[in-house]
Amino acid sequence: MRLKPHSFGFLAGMAALLLSGCSRSLSGLWPGTRQTAASAAAKPTQFLGFDRNDYPGDATMAVLHRTFAFTGYWLTPPPEETANTWLGKRKLLIRQGWGFLVLANGKLDAEILAAQKLGIQPEELGRRDAATAVAAARHEDFPSHTILFLDQEEGGRMLPEQSAYILGWTEAVTLDNYRAGLYASGQPVPNGPGKQITTIEDVRQQVKVKGLHEIAMYAAQDSCPPAPGCTVHPPALDTSGTLNLTVWQFAQSPRRPETTRACAATYAADGNCNAPGFPTLFIDLDAANSADPSHGR
Repeated sequence: MRLKPHSFGFLAGMAALLLSGCSRSLSGLWPGTRQTAASAAAKPTQFLGFDRNDYPGDATMAVLHRTFAFTGYWLTPPPEETANTWLGKRKLLIRQGWGFLVLANGKLDAEILAAQKLGIQPEELGRRDAATAVAAARHEDFPSHTILFLDQEEGGRMLPEQSAYILGWTEAVTLDNYRAGLYASGQPVPNGPGKQITTIEDVRQQVKVKGLHEIAMYAAQDSCPPAPGCTVHPPALDTSGTLNLTVWQFAQSPRRPETTRACAATYAADGNCNAPGFPTLFIDLDAANSADPSHGR
């Protein structure tokens, strides 16, 4: 599927706009990231990964591993898809040496509200979707400590039903012996006069207030700066603008023209971020401090 641009909108008390359709190293140091022992001790090595909705193919994945350490891996059909082409590929990808970024699609606000009209409360809907993700993770033989990331495609401050859905999902995953993660906007948006907030900050505040289990965060933030654009040199997570991230998605396909003007030259002429050596294989780029950020090996 051709991905749609992310659009981080925010209106106080109203649902924010869609993020995108996708959320969706050679192992070791990358070109341009050579470190001394002292600098390595002070700053974690950054690993490069990618995510996309459609599985690229076994042979293509083998070649891509020359550049990337980890890959997104969908447990459910990705956004706007009815099928999932990643299922059944975990063992092959382990043999090829890949680490994993394990993803499950979440519900949009309109879907949450539609279910609510049918008598399914947002928290219960989150628990049901969590059970589906956990069952898929077990079927794919992901170990119980694997971080499963809920793909949240709407940004800004979450509405009450969105928060209930997300936290219902993350708590259910945690109580089912997996670890919960969230893919969400790290893009600051207005939050009242002279104030800003990100979706990740909003969810973290709610987790703290409600005394819930910690959630691993995967930030979508492709604005240049802080994002460097479509480059195979993974940026340091602490430059993303969001603290304590597990993963940073720093480039998307196609790019958002309004926020990527400063790094437009790093993208292809059609606006996509294409995989090295594959001029028509568009991807999103991710950085992490681990070659296996979901710990799914």
